[in-house]
Amino acid sequence: MAKNLQILSDFSSKEEKYRNLIVQIEALIRDEPDYIANLANVAAALKQTFDFFWVGFYLLKDGMLVLGPFQGPVACTRIAYGCGVCGTAWKEQRIIVVPDVELFPGHIACSNESKSEIVVPIITASGEVTGVLDIDSDKLNSFDETDAVYLGEIVTSLQIW
Repeated sequence: MAKNLQILSDFSSKEEKYRNLIVQIEALIRDEPDYIANLANVAAALKQTFDFFWVGFYLLKDGMLVLGPFQGPVACTRIAYGCGVCGTAWKEQRIIVVPDVELFPGHIACSNESKSEIVVPIITASGEVTGVLDIDSDKLNSFDETDAVYLGEIVTSLQIW
């Protein structure tokens, strides 16, 4: 599996990488009932395929987003409702793309190396946010509509099994 992901990241367009990765992620999680194990593998697959600076999940616990499985440097442990990009995506229940984190009001700087960010809320069929997928880049303007669409699909696939 790891070898295939590396090949994808070397030779494919962003859209092709996402399409191939979604197939691989669905195969990874199809027969695994443990949600945390699946989140860990998804974070690793995204990090390996795209070489993002940081990829991880924050899960809703006791009224806060709490750090879950991730790949990358040490991260913030808890994020309040409406705070930073993650807390805002939770509050507004929408994907947020931030081309320059320095320009996002209330940005929480877990790392000074983070320059741009995308956050995708995990929303149940009943409309409850249970967590977020958070991805940071060490480059400005790293995320666009393509990322939003495919990361949204990946998060949706996590809720199906």
